[in-house]
Amino acid sequence: MERRADAALAALAVATFIFVTVEVLPIGLLTLIADDLGRSRAEVGMLLTGYAAVVVLLSVPMAAVTRRVPRRLLLGATLGLSAAATAVSAVAQGYAMLLGARLVVASTQALFWSIVGSTATAMFPPSQRGRTVARMSIGAALAPVLGVPAGTWLGQQLGWRAAFGVMAVIGAATCVAVVVLLPASLPSGAASARAVAPDRRRYLLLLLVTTLGVAGAMTAQTYVTPFLLDVTHFAAASLGPLLLVSGAGGIAGTLVVGRFLDRHPWPALAVPMALLCAAAVVLYAGGTVRVPAIVALATSGAAYAAFAAAVQNRVLQVAPGSTDMASAGSSSSFNIGIAAGSFVGGVIIEDVSVRAVALAAAVLIAAALAALLLDPFLPRREPSRTPGRRHEPLTAAACPEKSGNPNG
Repeated sequence: MERRADAALAALAVATFIFVTVEVLPIGLLTLIADDLGRSRAEVGMLLTGYAAVVVLLSVPMAAVTRRVPRRLLLGATLGLSAAATAVSAVAQGYAMLLGARLVVASTQALFWSIVGSTATAMFPPSQRGRTVARMSIGAALAPVLGVPAGTWLGQQLGWRAAFGVMAVIGAATCVAVVVLLPASLPSGAASARAVAPDRRRYLLLLLVTTLGVAGAMTAQTYVTPFLLDVTHFAAASLGPLLLVSGAGGIAGTLVVGRFLDRHPWPALAVPMALLCAAAVVLYAGGTVRVPAIVALATSGAAYAAFAAAVQNRVLQVAPGSTDMASAGSSSSFNIGIAAGSFVGGVIIEDVSVRAVALAAAVLIAAALAALLLDPFLPRREPSRTPGRRHEPLTAAACPEKSGNPNG
């Protein structure tokens, strides 16, 4: 059973890789898509904004509606529909069709991120929550280091449509793997359905920090390719390797933060946030010089990946009720940040300058860090001795069938 759980976790990690890659692939292909479809860079950037808006609107409702559906069936259907819509993206005949296909993928992502964390942790003991989240997050961290650079390179060689086509095939294979490997049933009373230390105030603060932090990061990241081309004056052929540097930093950040998630959850959030802010400042101040720009890219990649894993872990620790519903709220906050960041970056790149996006990113991330510094000063809540007595009832982080594993 342990081997099957490990294999299922690996399949879920690949699924996170797919969703992150498909979501941010337009960043690496931005100029190619814009030229092919006859649209401006800002309009192509809106593919990310619209995608994020759908996730924001649907995450909580979909998590509520599907709370009693078996996780294996739900994740299989989610991945299958996502792969089909990604295939449609590859053959889209115009901007409207591409946008529509991406909105369908976004609807599947809205549900995926709401349930994947509690599903993964339900297969392992509660003491391994942070470690499990970090292992699963390696897939998301690999998206920038493998998915986006490979997609960018493939797009440059064969056209941007080929990149989406390959992701559709990988998505279909992962769908099959998840259906085969994920346990048929998980306990409705799994420990993963409840937070370790429920705290509504800290959860709401986490949502605010997530929104501001992600908005800052995405203000710069959405338009990083125009920045590297127009400000740092790299050649177009260098974009793939440069995104690879950022992605390699993301893997390192995920591996490092995984050692601290269970024991030091707040510093695991604060340190990456501080590094993100510093990287944005360096990018603005020294982005015209190649070495500082590369260092800032690597640091930003590491910090953002670590921050994303830390947020997901923190949700499972302080969720005031069901971890599924709390994860849905966190996913919405994440995507509000993505939508806001890509929108703000688009306005700045059109009305001010490409370089100014880094400064705007630094300001937003600094605001998130300032909010996060309030967390240690919030009063500590005494945990309830009887699960479910003082908190709202479980809304099923897993499916209703019983399981013989007491740890989920």
